[in-house]
Amino acid sequence: MRPSPTHRLRLPMMALGLALPLALAACNRDREEPAPAEAPAEAPAPGMETPAASPSNLTFADKTPHATVSLTLPEGIKAEPDLHARIYAEEVRNLRQFEEGAFGARTEAEGDEGMPPFEKTVTLSMAGQTERLFSLKRVDFDYSGGAHPNTLSTGLLWDRSAKRLIGAAELFRKDADLTALDQALCTAINAARRQRVPDARTVTLTARDGWACPRARNTAFVLAPGDQPGKAGGLIFLIGPYQVGPYVEGAYEIAIPQNAFRSQISPTYASEFAGQLRRTGDVTPR
Repeated sequence: MRPSPTHRLRLPMMALGLALPLALAACNRDREEPAPAEAPAEAPAPGMETPAASPSNLTFADKTPHATVSLTLPEGIKAEPDLHARIYAEEVRNLRQFEEGAFGARTEAEGDEGMPPFEKTVTLSMAGQTERLFSLKRVDFDYSGGAHPNTLSTGLLWDRSAKRLIGAAELFRKDADLTALDQALCTAINAARRQRVPDARTVTLTARDGWACPRARNTAFVLAPGDQPGKAGGLIFLIGPYQVGPYVEGAYEIAIPQNAFRSQISPTYASEFAGQLRRTGDVTPR
């Protein structure tokens, strides 16, 4: 039996009625915002290490045909996770940049054959600590060609409460007069130099023969433990080679007791200093 004209018309209309909602649904799906989801972590580039991926990261090392680099952090830094994450990330980034620089310098230089790879070794070690202040000594060994490598010591001072690094500008009062501290440091430097070089010429706060005693405000330092637990007995100033004499003299570490500058410390940190140093003057590791 043949369908009537009305029935023939109804079939296309029914098909259209079914197709239209499906088409509208498809359009709506195109317009719908996707459900929020966490973006996948960006995968590190081949050969690159994600800095501070774990609090247990205390070392980093890498070697290329052009450079060898390494980093060592002390176990004690784990007690300050914010500082640990920051230092590890920054140091690894700097070491990667050193590798890139070594590649550029050595591939662009002519007659590179026979030149040893560049090298950079960064080692951080624990220094004095107080209830609020956490101090680290940073030693940077750097060979980038030339007659000899260079080693530079600097200090890091972390405010545990504020969770930030501070320097002399925050440790001392804004109106601090550090003249007495400058002179005490200069006197101790000259005494240390005479122990190494008996006929060394005295250096002063005014440059002479190209050398002068460094000003305390502009000199790297770490906290020096004293005879009272939880307090700093003073500061150890880190004097690099070339600062007060020829390179062959080497570096100096000079301990100054807190009573030489206590009145100039910021009220924020004054209570962190007390007691006496076990050793003063030249405390350079032998």
